[in-house]
Amino acid sequence: MERKFVKIVTSVPGPLSLEWAERRDQAVPRGISNNCRSFVKKASGAIVEDIDGNVHIDFAGAIGTLNVGHAHPRVVRALQEQAGQFIHTCFNVMMYESYIELSERLAALAPFSGEKQVAFFNSGAEAVENAVKIARKHTGRQGVISFTRGFHGRTLMTMTMTSKVKPYKFGFGPFAPEVYKAPYPYTYRRPAGMGEEQYSAFMIEQFEQFLISEVAPETIAAVVMEPIQGEGGFIVPDKAFVQRVREICTQYGIVFVADEIQTGFARTGKYFAIEHFGVEPDLVTISKSMGAGVPISGVIGKKELMDVANPGELGGTYSGSPLGCKAALAVLDIIEEEKLNERATHIGEKLTASLKELASKYPQIGDIRGIGAMCAMEIVKDKETKNPDKEAVGRIVKEAADRGLLLLSAGLFGNVLRFLMPLTITDEQLEEGLQILEESAETVFAGQHAVPLGS
Repeated sequence: MERKFVKIVTSVPGPLSLEWAERRDQAVPRGISNNCRSFVKKASGAIVEDIDGNVHIDFAGAIGTLNVGHAHPRVVRALQEQAGQFIHTCFNVMMYESYIELSERLAALAPFSGEKQVAFFNSGAEAVENAVKIARKHTGRQGVISFTRGFHGRTLMTMTMTSKVKPYKFGFGPFAPEVYKAPYPYTYRRPAGMGEEQYSAFMIEQFEQFLISEVAPETIAAVVMEPIQGEGGFIVPDKAFVQRVREICTQYGIVFVADEIQTGFARTGKYFAIEHFGVEPDLVTISKSMGAGVPISGVIGKKELMDVANPGELGGTYSGSPLGCKAALAVLDIIEEEKLNERATHIGEKLTASLKELASKYPQIGDIRGIGAMCAMEIVKDKETKNPDKEAVGRIVKEAADRGLLLLSAGLFGNVLRFLMPLTITDEQLEEGLQILEESAETVFAGQHAVPLGS
């Protein structure tokens, strides 16, 4: 197929990237993984060019960081203007208006009622850590519940809360105390013969039993839930399950935290994914696409929780930096003006239709799931056993990269392809990327060879 956007002129990675990769291997520890061995030269929207001149379509979005696309002109202007005025003062030393402006705008968008406040940090893990601190301070309790397959970060607390052992936890213990992992629905992998409604009731019962067999709810400060699990494989829980967890939190005075770090900022067709489930959280953690690639994170919360901490108990030297605040304000403008919530719904419909068509051809595609433009495709060895096929996913990712499409895997078993393309991607770019995805899947599933170089 003739490409309009993708241009492959060398092998991937190309010779210049390979030279830099050798230097990387000498200078950077192997514990920092690289999905692609190419080096970027420039990027715009959903298009990325490497230093060898190969041009790619981006379906990875820097792991969900670029909902507004690479180098959006509005974000670039905001950063240039801010850098020309001042780069950093530390909010604790001398405050700046953008911190307050961003707090007010996010509070207005918060998916819960009442008075709200916002605190800013640097990374998603920091946001989760501080949500736990706020919940513990508010409740006077220590216990924290997260969920199987959940991912919350790589710091001590968030690594403890994270479910996947390898590569995130293996050999890094001991872990933080008073963290408990509750079962989380996975409808595709429900017990054989069990219907979806029956499974939903079963998972609710499992959570209720968990609060009897594993930990008393009166000792729990916070339940931290990804409304849609990200690294866990884009697992969408049943609405009734989320609502029951919320009810239990209310009953026992537990702080319900929605971890929206990967799901937020229009990815699912709403500002926050929790809005799809008909519940109100107490705290919301945010990061990733919040800053369009500039490090910034935050916690949005009910005022009665947020205001409990004393001066100096929250924050950090770079927390809510001027550059991050200005980038985030630009992101909110872009989402509103370019109607990215509506765009996410449109992208999701086209993506899901394409994936379902692909699944009709190949029985190795076991499940298609997601909300809005947060979609995934689970690959199995056969549909009867549902045995995960991590190797096939790795080969599809490699085949796609060779053809000029950037993809990401996910899932506890590493057998899920997740799609996080910028929401600013054009329909033509989306269709070309989907065509490359189909070619890559066909190559792996049908045992064909990659397209000739430069085609």
